[in-house]
Amino acid sequence: MRRLAQTALLALIGAGLLHTALLTDLYLRYVKEGLRPVLITSGAVLLLFAAVNTYFDLRRPDRTGHEHAHEHGHDHSAAPKVAWLLALPALSLLLYAPPALGAYTAAHSNGKPVATTPRERFPALPTTSPLPLTLTGFTQRVQQDPTLAIKDRKVQLTGFVTPAGSGGGWYLTRIIFTCCAADSQTVKVRVHGPDAPPADTWLAVTGTWHPAGRLGTKTAEAALDVQQTRPMAQPVNAFTDDLPLTPS
Repeated sequence: MRRLAQTALLALIGAGLLHTALLTDLYLRYVKEGLRPVLITSGAVLLLFAAVNTYFDLRRPDRTGHEHAHEHGHDHSAAPKVAWLLALPALSLLLYAPPALGAYTAAHSNGKPVATTPRERFPALPTTSPLPLTLTGFTQRVQQDPTLAIKDRKVQLTGFVTPAGSGGGWYLTRIIFTCCAADSQTVKVRVHGPDAPPADTWLAVTGTWHPAGRLGTKTAEAALDVQQTRPMAQPVNAFTDDLPLTPS
């Protein structure tokens, strides 16, 4: 790879980062929202490097020595050809963004629950019915709240559909980024009631806790007897566990 090609590659990667983070919301498929300034800065720096390289290349008065070294096998400025593979992710950001994580990832995750951080005390639940809860908040109430405040309460949860596998049924799911897609975790609530909609369908689900295990302890299953489901648009920032959004 010649110096000119290296400069072009820097520019391509920088443009891909800026396009994704500055002009679209596609970056949210890969990193948390707070990392947007980092991506924008990185893209700008790469474009600056490319511009500086171009400037000095244009000012270089004589390329004879470089060409002579290349002819005799001593050109150390060239990068290996495999470096061209770096162009592929940059082109994908510009032309075709890889799909976001979804049901396939959730179904093959290790199942480590996000909601197991111990809590010493839970605040009183509002009287709103149905009560909007995150999947994490629902799981915590089911498995850790000694007051059993969630018992018989009608709640509303939102997430996407993940098939339960060979056992049948399905889960309402959220994938949560700690930093980026590489460290994502999955929180699931088992759904009892209607047949499974297509995988990755986003839903607002209303129902009550499905009795399984001892409520308020780790033996209790994070599960819901569903009374109503309504389709909703996927949130722009889908890789959080936010309170339910108004269904579309």
